[in-house]
Amino acid sequence: MNQTVQKLATVVGGKAKPLGPYPHVKRAGDFLFVSGTSSRRPDNSIAGAELDGAGRARPDIEVQTREVISNIRDILQSVGADLQDVVEVSAFLVNMNDFSEYNKVYAEFFDAEGPTRTTVAVHQLPHPHLVIEIKAIAYKPLA
Repeated sequence: MNQTVQKLATVVGGKAKPLGPYPHVKRAGDFLFVSGTSSRRPDNSIAGAELDGAGRARPDIEVQTREVISNIRDILQSVGADLQDVVEVSAFLVNMNDFSEYNKVYAEFFDAEGPTRTTVAVHQLPHPHLVIEIKAIAYKPLA
């Protein structure tokens, strides 16, 4: 296999465009590195941040977590991998008071046999309605 294929970087069609000069996913040998992913949609709206009757966004950690992990799954599937190939997850929460709800949704996708995980609190994310971002590393040997 040549170096170009082994270090393939991909921006996935049908997903929110990265906010900077980076790919959604990059292959380095048998590893796939998924950039920090949010619940942002291709039209730049944010799942889990719908407006209430007064026009205020009410971020929902459960909806956002589910959407983030689904986005990661879609990104991995675009390069021939899936969530079962994930070996490490790093999650960034704006509010650690959301941890139990985030953990509940996370368990819909992964169990104790799944990837290692680190969860940290951050001051803010690129949009004020985002309450979670996740990056992942997957192991999927080249065929």
